[in-house]
Amino acid sequence: MGIESLLVFIIIGAIAGWLAGLIVSGFGFGLIGNIVVGIIGAFIAGWLFPRLGFAIGGGILASIINATIGAIILLLVVRVLKRA
Repeated sequence: MGIESLLVFIIIGAIAGWLAGLIVSGFGFGLIGNIVVGIIGAFIAGWLFPRLGFAIGGGILASIINATIGAIILLLVVRVLKRA
């Protein structure tokens, strides 16, 4: 993975984590936390969506949408676990 790919990966993670934090109110982890949440969300979506037969498409916008949906799933699971 080149440095450009790593930068794109981090930027997409940051955007996805920030969007997920806005959608799932009450969660905001700062810049680094949002990047981590977005990257983990991208992995969750990358693992879950093919198993469900769900595909949005290719490109940066689709990657942001996938990662955001995965990050929302992650934040909802964290919310449920915190209440338990």
